[in-house]
Amino acid sequence: MRRLYLLLLFCGILLSGAELPGVRTVYFLPMARGLDQYLANRITSDHVFKVVTDPKLADAIFSDRIGEAFEDRLSDILPNPEPVAKPAPPEPGPIPAAAGPALPTETVNKLSNPAKNSSFGRGKGTIFLVDPKSHEVLWSVYLVPKSSESKDLDRTASEIVSRLKHSLKPQ
Repeated sequence: MRRLYLLLLFCGILLSGAELPGVRTVYFLPMARGLDQYLANRITSDHVFKVVTDPKLADAIFSDRIGEAFEDRLSDILPNPEPVAKPAPPEPGPIPAAAGPALPTETVNKLSNPAKNSSFGRGKGTIFLVDPKSHEVLWSVYLVPKSSESKDLDRTASEIVSRLKHSLKPQ
């Protein structure tokens, strides 16, 4: 059983980063403590990837979260690839009765749930590189900055880029 586990672990290591060589340009979603700025600086200065400011031009997206909030953010910034069907014209029918006065708690332009974008209660320290087309996680790393100080964030970004460069090396 132990050998099987080691064999599977070794195969996983060999397969990790298989899609990474196809990535040339990356886009950064905002991250906790501004880590995205430090990562963009390190990735650019080490010539690992080209950083773009338009998510439509990116081969991959860096984020510190995945899940429903990430999917919502991705659908907001990237165009929908499927053509939008035009709605059918409404059929003439009985005129509905006028509704009563709107409640003060109801808003016309409702905003999305702010709890989805909150960093409270979610895991911190994991960085994901995601393919925006397939929504597949191409690479990830777990590394928590010691503090919110600039030198610690820069050191963490440097270590993340170092691990990314190691994953990009041919096996």
